[in-house]
Amino acid sequence: MKGEVLGDLALHMTADDTVVTAIDDLEAGTEIPYDGGTVGLVEDVPFGHKIALVAGEPGDTVVKYGESIGRLTEPVEAGEWVHTHNCESTRGRGDIVEADAEVV
Repeated sequence: MKGEVLGDLALHMTADDTVVTAIDDLEAGTEIPYDGGTVGLVEDVPFGHKIALVAGEPGDTVVKYGESIGRLTEPVEAGEWVHTHNCESTRGRGDIVEADAEVV
């Protein structure tokens, strides 16, 4: 398996990732070991969903698999659930490619 399982709780695919994937339903307060410390969950996170390893602001890139998978639409704390309520996908978004190309 590619990636590293952190504390039997979450899967960290690459060292560059800003999120991990919950490998079980996790409750608020759960501590995920990360980078010599821990990241405490600020809310319950369902199995298979993303958890922020670092805090971020709207517009910040969300990295998973070592690649950008989207950007934050809301401020996010480390340990917060990252999903459609605070992140938008940038994959397959021709409208974003066109908008970015115009900003030169």
